[in-house]
Order: sequence, then structure tokens, then C-alpha cells
Amino acid sequence: MDLLSATDWLRHRPGFTYPLAVAFVGLTFLLRLAASDTLSGFPFLSFLPAILLASFIGGAGPGLVAALLAAFIVQQFFVEPHNIFWPVSAGQWVGLSTYLVNAAIIVGLMEMIIIAHERQSRLRSELNSFNTRLEETVVQRTAELRHEMEENAAAQAQVRQLQKMETIGQLTGGVAHDFNNMLAIIIGNLDLAQRRLSGSEDPRLLYSIQNAKDGAQRAAVLTARLLAFSRQQPLAPEVIDLNKLVGGMSELLRRTLGEQIRIETVLAGGLWPSFADLSQLENAILNLAVNARDAMPGGGNLTIETANTELDERYSRMHSEVEAGQYVMVSITDTGTGMSPEVIERAFDPFYTTKGPGKGTGLGLSQVYGYIKQSGGHIKIYSEIDRGTTVKIYLPRHVGATDARSGAAGTQPIPHGSVNDTILVVEDDEHVRTMTAESLHELGYTVLQAASGIEALLLLEENPAVDLIFTDIVMPQMSGRQLGDVVQEKWPTIRILYTTGYTRNAIVHNGVLDHGVSLLAKPFSLEQLAHKIRELLNVQARVGDERT
Repeated sequence: MDLLSATDWLRHRPGFTYPLAVAFVGLTFLLRLAASDTLSGFPFLSFLPAILLASFIGGAGPGLVAALLAAFIVQQFFVEPHNIFWPVSAGQWVGLSTYLVNAAIIVGLMEMIIIAHERQSRLRSELNSFNTRLEETVVQRTAELRHEMEENAAAQAQVRQLQKMETIGQLTGGVAHDFNNMLAIIIGNLDLAQRRLSGSEDPRLLYSIQNAKDGAQRAAVLTARLLAFSRQQPLAPEVIDLNKLVGGMSELLRRTLGEQIRIETVLAGGLWPSFADLSQLENAILNLAVNARDAMPGGGNLTIETANTELDERYSRMHSEVEAGQYVMVSITDTGTGMSPEVIERAFDPFYTTKGPGKGTGLGLSQVYGYIKQSGGHIKIYSEIDRGTTVKIYLPRHVGATDARSGAAGTQPIPHGSVNDTILVVEDDEHVRTMTAESLHELGYTVLQAASGIEALLLLEENPAVDLIFTDIVMPQMSGRQLGDVVQEKWPTIRILYTTGYTRNAIVHNGVLDHGVSLLAKPFSLEQLAHKIRELLNVQARVGDERT
């Protein structure tokens, strides 16, 4: 427990802190008198530690009391002529003024540290409360889901799987929007706190904020996995070169899996392009690789292979959810402990895991399954006990333009904006709206706020120079998509960026974002917001240059 937390109880009791401030000054006075023969000059400096302690224990009030009392004592007893409070020379005025400025700085800095500590403690408490509610909700809904699974135990395995997906979709639809709003508030404010405190503050405070961010991000990943399994995440598919993607991920996988895992890639020549969401495919491969590592606790070999393949009518008849046709395959093979037929049968079930308590949510493979199915693909597991496991992902072959992407280039610095760029934030949740506006202010933009689509239109009439609208989709009276349609008709140069905590058909159809639509899903970090806003504004600038 840090010193600030240890003294919280005393800081909230002024009846103790003010006497302590006086006592610190009195003790310093006595020590100064006792050392008068060996210590001379700079009498004001002797009392600065007392002011620091008084500010640390009690905040600004006791700190100021200590500063003023110390100034009085020094003028009375240590500055000649004695028994006169006001300085009588220019040098004495300079000394007193310098002391008062330093005392004010000390008191101010300590007050800022105390305020930051209290804010961090409040955020930690809110995060713990949210995690508790999330766990209770997941446990409750999981119990309901398992009860439904038992009632349908006699049904065919394929039908049972579809029913489970639908049930979890209802669960996530009911809670994802509110949870993601709360997570957006928590993550956004932690980002701002970390950004504003980085510097000379106590590194333990920054460490505590980072821990809180990590916990919030884990909660966001859990909600995202539920959405992925229920096939309700918005996908932005594009043409992908799987060979380049796997090659580009090799270094990331080596860092993630550790030195005990030997990674080998077998890339097919003339590989067809595929059409899928790049970031989700990267997550799927990384997820399967981490599962393979966990199956090889003593180390082993991991092989990632790509190939062109064709699933024929016979295979399609054996797997009724698969359409016959040409596919691009990527397989992940390990030399681990393997899986029994019973485990393979349940591998994609939500919340099912063979890992120990606290080591897995049981949503990793189900997330991959949901993403692959939503992309029109197929996934299959082959495994033998003590021989290893192979997981094969089949993505439909893309026929058409072959300008394929290979993957993200890596972490880039956070781009900042300009006061010349005006952004209108439209959000019915006051806390999310305030957090988003503060984040954009922090990035350097000029920000306007509106609590509804109607209010946003009124603001646009008064401020036609808005460059971008950042709007929630799910709002009363007028949805974000309806607002966007009106804006595009009246102000076609304004860019629209949508955000939501839960996919609705307003901008997503068949699980895929509508053409030309930009979406930043909640919860988002300051870095994600900065990159997305800058990306859209840069596109707008290029379009303007082409027109001129």
C-alpha cells in the first residue's frame, strides 16, 4: 500500500491535520534554534520540509497554514530587526517573495498529486464494481444457457450448436451496448489520466493506472468475444494475401509464444487471395497459436501452412453448413498433448475450456468459430492424444481484383489534430460524450457536443465549418445513421464516423459494414480514436485537394 493510501484516513480529518501542520512548523522552529550555532543563513529553507509534510498529510489547507506560520516565525525570530513582520530592505522582500513562491509551488504540487490519487482510487473502485457486475451477469446468463442446452440434448449436434449461438446472441445483445458504454468511459478516462500524469509524478500512480487499463481492456476483450461468437461483430472485409499475412506475423508469434516454441511456416506458391476482415483474421491465427503453445508446456513445434483447396460436394454433404467450392486454407499444427474426440466435439462450445480455473474464459475457440462462419468459411479440428493437433481454417477464394493487403505495419505514434479541425460529438450518454470530447480536446481538436441528432442539426446550422461528426448509432428520436443521411445530403463535405457498443442493421448488413461507412466500435482507446479521426480527416483533405 503506498503512502498516499496509508494516510487517506488522516487526510479526511481536518481536526488532526491542522494541528499537525502547526506541530511540524513548531518542531522545525525548535530544531532551528537548537542548531543556531552551526546553521546560519537561508532561514526560510529550513521550514520547506514542514510545509511539504503538512501538504502531504492534509492537502492545501494545512500546507498554506504551515507556510504562513513559518513566514511569520522567520520574520519574527530569524530576520533582523527582530519582532517586525514586514521586511525592511529589498533583499528581505526578495527572500520573503521567493519563499512564498516556493511554498505555493510545493502546496500546489502536493494538492495535484492528492487529487490525482483520489481520482485513481475512484476509478479503481468503479472498475472493480463493474467487473463484479459483469461476472455476475455472465454467470447468470451462462447458467441459463446451460439449462437450455440440457433441454435440447436429444437434438442433432449441428442444430444444438446453432441454438447455442442464437441464445448467446440474445445475451450479448442485451448487455453489450451498456457494458461497452461503461468500458468506453473507464478506458477513455484512464487514457486521459495516464496521458496527463506522465512526467514527474510518482511512477507508482502511473503503474496503478496501467493496471486498471489492463483490467478494463480484458473486460472489453471478453465482450468482444461474446459478440464474435454470436456473429454480431461488424466486419470490414478486404482482399488479403494469406502468405504475406502469415509471414508478417512470424516475428509477433515468436515474441508471444516464447523461445521454447519452434515456429515453421510452409507457404504455398500461387496462393489465391481471400476476402475477410484482416484484423479479425490476425486475432484468430494468434488465438490458435496461443492455444497451441498452452498444449505444449514443455516446448515443441508449431507449423503454420497455407494452401489452395477445394471442398467438394461429398464434403459439403458431410458438413451441411459448408458450401462446396474453392477455399484458401491456413492450418496451425502443434506437437502438444492432443485432444480426445469428446473434447473436439465441445471445443467450439462457449465457456468450455480444458484449462485450469482462472486460466481461460472458454471463449477463444468459439470466437474464432463465430468469425470464420460469419466470413462464409469453415473450421475443422484434427487431433490425436499425445500426437498433437491441427486446426484448419478455410476462407472463400476471392475472384476479382488482387491488390491484397498483408497486415498491419505496427504501432505508430498517436497523431494529433489542429484547432482548425472542428469535430462534432453526438452521443446521448452524457458520460461517454464528455469523455470523448475531453479526449479530442487532448488531441488538439476544436470540439462541439450534442446530446441528440436533432441538437446536432441545430449546431450544424450555426457552425457549418464542422469537418467531422463522431456519432453514436443507437440514440432516441433520431439514430446516428439517420443523422448521417441528413448531413450527407445538406453538407456533403462533412465526414461521418460512427460508433456503437452493439452492432445493429443501421450500418451493418449480413455482418459486413456498408460500403463507404466508417465505424469505431466501443470501447475505444485514445490511440484508436486518434488514428481513426486522423485517417478520415486526411481522406477529406485529399478529396478537397483533388477538387481544387
